[in-house]
Amino acid sequence: MSTHDLYITPPHAPTWQVPATGAARFTWDYDDGRDRLLALYRKGKDKQWDGDKRIDWSLEVDPADPLGTPDEVLPLHGTPHWAKMTERDRGEMRKHYTSWQFSQFLHGEQGAMVCAARIVESVPDLDAKFYSATQTMDEARHAEIYGRFLHEKVGMLYPVNDSLQGLLGDTLRDSRWDMPYLGMQVLIEGLALAAFGMIRDTTTKPLPKQILAYVMQDEARHVAFGRMALRDYYKQLGDAELREREEFVIEGCYLMRDRLKGVEVLENFGIGRQEAQDLSEHSEYLRLFRKLLFSRIVPCVKDIGLWGERLQKAYVDMGVFELGDSNLDLLMAQDEEIAEQLDRDRFAREEEARVAEVAETIAEGAGPSA
Repeated sequence: MSTHDLYITPPHAPTWQVPATGAARFTWDYDDGRDRLLALYRKGKDKQWDGDKRIDWSLEVDPADPLGTPDEVLPLHGTPHWAKMTERDRGEMRKHYTSWQFSQFLHGEQGAMVCAARIVESVPDLDAKFYSATQTMDEARHAEIYGRFLHEKVGMLYPVNDSLQGLLGDTLRDSRWDMPYLGMQVLIEGLALAAFGMIRDTTTKPLPKQILAYVMQDEARHVAFGRMALRDYYKQLGDAELREREEFVIEGCYLMRDRLKGVEVLENFGIGRQEAQDLSEHSEYLRLFRKLLFSRIVPCVKDIGLWGERLQKAYVDMGVFELGDSNLDLLMAQDEEIAEQLDRDRFAREEEARVAEVAETIAEGAGPSA
């Protein structure tokens, strides 16, 4: 079935064309480059994986409860609307919210793939080009996996959220080579990592847990790459240039905080836009979610040297300033370990099943004793 047949509302156009500016930069220096980035490049090569093999696609998904997360996460829960809904209606709402969330993940991963390819083209250093090439492959794999989950297990897609599309467009249209790093590696990837993590840690379903854990393992490397490259570069910029980057971060953070609420889902259930926005704004879960969305962004922004007074005031206003002291390296290490543990657990179960099958075959071959 065509993807367009699965969209709950059709996209504005079959393709989205973003006029790009800037220069493709070649370097004739084939020296080794920076040890930290080359180590990350080697890790990126070593950690490539096949979504067809590493993920167990035979696992069933209940369309009426794809994630198994508590109903309290839904903005309608506890309202008169929820009380009037049948269990079938509630199942449809769970399906729609999962579709909306994973559709934004899918569109974001395609954007990340395009941005990573732009970094290969525009970044002046060969070591950064090498790593970005591995990231482009990672993002292609992520888009493939999210697309497969939505097609085969959910059966429904939502178009890209206007605000996410706006941030992607701003990131891609800027001619400065560092902006795809800042817009994608720091803002969009940081936001995605926090969203992935919240669902990974609350879902009771093994298939989405596998998908999110393995994608997050890759994304941890991507954020580390952005931190290294931008921290080195921003040390060389003057105050005016740094302020321009800080303004971009401020606008992007407000945009993501205020607009990524899933209002489109409520509208598809007959709730007016203003009421849908109010319900999303006052949902206790979504308030927590919006704050935790910045758990990866704020410490990364501080680490790369964008920490001017105006930016700090914006984070105070958002209620996320204290997240600047979070240990980003620890969060990334935890992401890595969770994915590795899933592999160990799965392969241990498969080995136990194989041993039991061999033992059963031997017993059957032996036949009845005389």
